[in-house]
Amino acid sequence: MDTIIFDVDDTLYDQAQSFHKTVRKLFQEPFSDEEIDQLYKASRKYSEILFDQSEAGEISQFEWQTGRIMSAFKDINIIINAEKAITFHETYVTEQKNITLFPEVEELLNVLYKDGKQLGILTNGEEKHQVMKIKQLSLSRWIPAEMTFISGAIGHAKPKREVFDFIEQKMDLDQIKTVYIGDNFEKDIFGAKQAGWQAIWMNHRKKDLPTNAIYKPDKEVHSAKELLELFVKRA
Repeated sequence: MDTIIFDVDDTLYDQAQSFHKTVRKLFQEPFSDEEIDQLYKASRKYSEILFDQSEAGEISQFEWQTGRIMSAFKDINIIINAEKAITFHETYVTEQKNITLFPEVEELLNVLYKDGKQLGILTNGEEKHQVMKIKQLSLSRWIPAEMTFISGAIGHAKPKREVFDFIEQKMDLDQIKTVYIGDNFEKDIFGAKQAGWQAIWMNHRKKDLPTNAIYKPDKEVHSAKELLELFVKRA
């Protein structure tokens, strides 16, 4: 592959850590780690649904940010209001200022950079928030700003074909020599495959392949270590 493009959230770092810390700070309930993991997974499910509605103009960004938290807690019979949900969101954002790359991802980026690969970032989300995380992860060490693409700035979000076409033009890339790496099957893998790119599913949450999937990832890995080994073996 000549071009390797990465998703950010839960692909380059463990997004659940910030969620765990937020729950521990804001709730007195003695949640187990397993229970918080289930809450996190529920919040991601609702976040994807509500993000799409927000992108379509059906709900506000505030409703997306609060609704995903309120719905996740409702699943475990805990009712929180919008005020509590926005406090959760704001605390979560603060915790994300401390995120760090998976160590193996940092090693992989070093390897790819030294090999002269064209590297890029494609992430969904609000521009300011995603820029904050990209800076915290110091991704500019390997990936210049002009190769960093955020849906909130582009005006299109994954998995829409328009966002992939936009990046193809900006990076002047060759589809068959391009691979996208992401954790979300519907947004990342489906989006990249329909655009004609190769795709690696960073499935460290070990989700099942959707039964109605019309595309399959070219490779599936279950940890950052496996992802690193995949590229090191090819070198």
